[in-house]
Amino acid sequence: MSNSPTQSGRPQAPMTLTAAERRQMIGVAAYYRAERRGFAPGGAEQDWLEAEADIDRLLAAMARQGISRADYEVVGLRHALRLWTD
Repeated sequence: MSNSPTQSGRPQAPMTLTAAERRQMIGVAAYYRAERRGFAPGGAEQDWLEAEADIDRLLAAMARQGISRADYEVVGLRHALRLWTD
């Protein structure tokens, strides 16, 4: 599998995260899960476990597709801007 090219045409390495970055992504996903269930007590652990599984699936799919950190950041910024302007 080839790595995704940059705008200059050079390939980039697939994205890798630090443990802290992964934990932060899981925390954000768990927060949104809790928000969807109205922050009812007693679900924090389940929110975390489900968010962890979701993030791990997302990261595995990104690795299979060869998505680089730069690709991820561009898409993330695009989505953030879309939410900001909607």
